[in-house]
Amino acid sequence: MRFVSFAGADGAPVAGVVQGDGDAAQVADLSHPSCRAVLGGTQPSLMAFVEQGLAGWVRRLGAASFAPDVLRPLAGLRLLAPVRPGKVVGAAFNFTDALAERSMAHPPEPVTFVRSGSTVIGPGESILVPPDVGDVGYEAELAVVIGRRALRVGAEDAMDHVAGYTLHNDVSGSALVKADGGNFVRGKNLPATAPLGPWLVSADALPDPYAVGIRLDIDGRRLQDGSTATMLHRIAALIAYASARMPLDPGDVIATGTPAGVAATHTPPAWLRPGQTVTVELAGLGRLTNPVQAGPAFFPESTPL
Repeated sequence: MRFVSFAGADGAPVAGVVQGDGDAAQVADLSHPSCRAVLGGTQPSLMAFVEQGLAGWVRRLGAASFAPDVLRPLAGLRLLAPVRPGKVVGAAFNFTDALAERSMAHPPEPVTFVRSGSTVIGPGESILVPPDVGDVGYEAELAVVIGRRALRVGAEDAMDHVAGYTLHNDVSGSALVKADGGNFVRGKNLPATAPLGPWLVSADALPDPYAVGIRLDIDGRRLQDGSTATMLHRIAALIAYASARMPLDPGDVIATGTPAGVAATHTPPAWLRPGQTVTVELAGLGRLTNPVQAGPAFFPESTPL
């Protein structure tokens, strides 16, 4: 099942269920008064569904019959990021084709970083590139949304903590990472640099997360064309590794890494520039498109890179 968060009449997030595909796709607006019975007192919030157990809501809403006036055209809604995570735990150097492209050895254990959830933006929102941070790149990724709190979870139980999947563009201040000697903190936490969406696909709807094509285009030019089949440390291993170091809470995101074709590997390098449009596509999961705009300066006037 595909769940969306969209802006309601007052701008606040409202949960919906996507029905159909393409231009004919509609969304069951769960804030409609006729949905009160099926919600049973729960607010029409995708975050609430995740916290309560998304699998149960898949069963409950899958059995519901929506009246015609509940359905709204998908194209007429302003979609938001499906969840607002407290944090995004990203995996670096986690696709074998990307490592081969750079002639890098396979890391024996996951290499991770933490991105603040405040950097997340939704479909159609602008990626902001500050003028004073140097090179900024893209990374098309499969993102895993945590559904149950995970702390010191073993790999054998890790997938029980997955609510579902969405698309992610891990926009990175590559020059900052380089200036910081490989430390990811500043480069991965620029404001408005973590597009997420367009919807949350429940875990049952993706039985094999290691057979998903990953593509990224900028203004129609294909720059990444890979597959989750080349993921090095798989999802269960990433959850086990991260949860041994910090609690993972419902709504948190595990960004699983990116295939070959990142900006630095192209000639000339394909760094993000204001005025471009970036589209991430995961086969069978959807498309996530965001424009690029110039953002405010990242540093105070007196602070050098």
